[in-house]
Amino acid sequence: MLNEVLIQHYEQGLEKLKLEIEQYKNEADLWKTNGEIPNSGGNLCLHLLGNLNHFFGAVLGGTDYSRDRDAEFANKNVPRERLLYDIDATIPVVKKTLEKLTPEDFERQYPVDVFGRPMSTEYFYTYLVGHLNYHLGQINYHRRMLADES
Repeated sequence: MLNEVLIQHYEQGLEKLKLEIEQYKNEADLWKTNGEIPNSGGNLCLHLLGNLNHFFGAVLGGTDYSRDRDAEFANKNVPRERLLYDIDATIPVVKKTLEKLTPEDFERQYPVDVFGRPMSTEYFYTYLVGHLNYHLGQINYHRRMLADES
């Protein structure tokens, strides 16, 4: 079922996110930017967590999460341990939301207009797997770029 496939993709992606955050040699590097790269690895991590907690937890999961998208890119120097804790806390939010969705739920229109056009929940949650992996690649590149400068 789609639920199981998506759960596997999101859990794998969030575990990779943890690994990337853990692999920064210096915690301060999480918040550095370089040249034309405007977003730090830490801010991309905050963005992914905000995105998933909002679009899974708040919209369909019934949590009381309130997203502050601007803060995802403005906050700096969040301790690494806090990021790791928040990643661990996000995994069950995504998993519980996906577990309760029926095939009919996936076919329904996603209740938030994200792209200015209607889309199914299936389409959007599949799209967000790509979004997660896109930013994981950016974080990986950011981390390796800073390590090469050391």
